[in-house]
Amino acid sequence: MSKDKAFESLDETFNIEPTEVEKVEIVKREEEKPLKMTTREDDIEKDYTYQRAQLYDLVEKMQETLNESMDAAMQSQHPRAYEVCFNGAKATADVVDKLADLQKKMKDLEVEDTKVQNTNTQNNIFLSGSTEELLKSLKEAGSISNNPIDNK
Repeated sequence: MSKDKAFESLDETFNIEPTEVEKVEIVKREEEKPLKMTTREDDIEKDYTYQRAQLYDLVEKMQETLNESMDAAMQSQHPRAYEVCFNGAKATADVVDKLADLQKKMKDLEVEDTKVQNTNTQNNIFLSGSTEELLKSLKEAGSISNNPIDNK
């Protein structure tokens, strides 16, 4: 059974007329620009700057809101309004603490990076000689003792 005959029987079953399908032209995309590679230090600095800016902006907005809510509390003289103000002040103080934590974390990262740079690792040490000569030199350096129990 050919394709056309199979479709003709379906066309008759569903009482539809066959239609021509439009041909779509395939258009090639422009070449994508390669992603710019950044270093870890650049990413850390960029993230730090962004976080710091966001926290400063948040503190400023919270200060404005706190001032307005204090005005409303003073006008209403309602205890709940003062409670809301104090909660807002506490939240503002928490954000300022986050700023201090951010500074501390940045300093810790800088110290960590400095430690990593100062660490010297020497691999693939070649020793020419026998194990007897090695043990003799270690004993002379005081790294091991003559008593095998002390070496553990």
